[in-house]
Amino acid sequence: MSGDNTFVRHAEWLWSARHVDDPEVLRKLVRLVSSRVEEVDGRAVHVTPFVRVDALADAIGFDGTLWVKDETVNVAGSHKARHLIGLALHLLARDPGDTRPLAISSCGNAALAAAVVAKAVKRELCVFIPPDANPLVVKRLYELGAQTTVCARQPGEQGDPCFLRFEELVNAGEAVAFCCQGIIAPETFDGGRTIAWEIVEQFVGATGTEPAVIDRVFVQVGGGALATSVHLGMATMAEQGTLALPPALYAVQSAGAAPLARAYEHVRALAAEHGIDAALRDASAHPEQFMWPWESEPRSIATGILDDITYDWFPIVAAMFRNGGEPVVVDEATLIDANRLARGHTGIKVDHTGTAGFAGLLQTLRLNPGSWQGENIVVLFTGEDRG
Repeated sequence: MSGDNTFVRHAEWLWSARHVDDPEVLRKLVRLVSSRVEEVDGRAVHVTPFVRVDALADAIGFDGTLWVKDETVNVAGSHKARHLIGLALHLLARDPGDTRPLAISSCGNAALAAAVVAKAVKRELCVFIPPDANPLVVKRLYELGAQTTVCARQPGEQGDPCFLRFEELVNAGEAVAFCCQGIIAPETFDGGRTIAWEIVEQFVGATGTEPAVIDRVFVQVGGGALATSVHLGMATMAEQGTLALPPALYAVQSAGAAPLARAYEHVRALAAEHGIDAALRDASAHPEQFMWPWESEPRSIATGILDDITYDWFPIVAAMFRNGGEPVVVDEATLIDANRLARGHTGIKVDHTGTAGFAGLLQTLRLNPGSWQGENIVVLFTGEDRG
């Protein structure tokens, strides 16, 4: 297995360490899982590139320092492997005798990462996919031995049918949730935090400045696990003293489905009357009043963030109110333009979902030219273009 491995280096920070007496025991488990993942996928579990992209910053008129975290070279071609490796470590450390099938609802990167990791740990995987799932993804799932179930939308049924069928299977006890929705598998955030740990450590290495000063981070949001993980990971680094303060969080969604932005506006309206603490308490106690399925069928070129519900919305909204930032809803033209600029000025073969966070930055700067001069801004390129 080549390259550095954040899961090994920071094993004692992982929540799965709570299930073992000695962090070195967990490190051995991480090394075993990582080696098997590399055997299956051909790519190692390693620290992914973090690069300063001056040409891209110039192209969008940003007079500051722009950084890209490139997850297109990660296991299975996206950041999703972080979530699933972290979840697998929990399952193996907590209950190694559980042999029930694993299950996930996804039409893309999460399903592929789950299939790779499930095969690596020798567990069956059930994947619930939509009728229009990418044929290349479906073919690869078949090659990895995953069992797929196609779930069409039913008249009068609200929410993603793939998630609903997945949830039914898990709730019946017939499978274990192996997914990127923290509301049903909270440990999915654990491995996701490693992306933030790497960003901060790489920033310190590149700039020689510690604690690191990262002013803003733009993260695309579908189900919300990535943005929640970034927030939690940044909080860890601030607690450790490696990061000065958690950066302002900008949660980017497509206009084709923006339930997080809608929830944020409801919280903000309540906060204007009763204060942010009271508003967040109410949102936590009554989430159904703030988050519900997007009324129309989500559609966008950024297919990976078209969740009917932002399942892990609350930690993101709370982070934006506490640390700064806001939701950004981008249109299709901006999503397309952002991907063209990103690929043209970095050479990274990233898909439209993967540059959706950058699209949020692009749109914000177009609306407010000259913003954030001299600041450090991070965007994530989260998935490779499989076309």
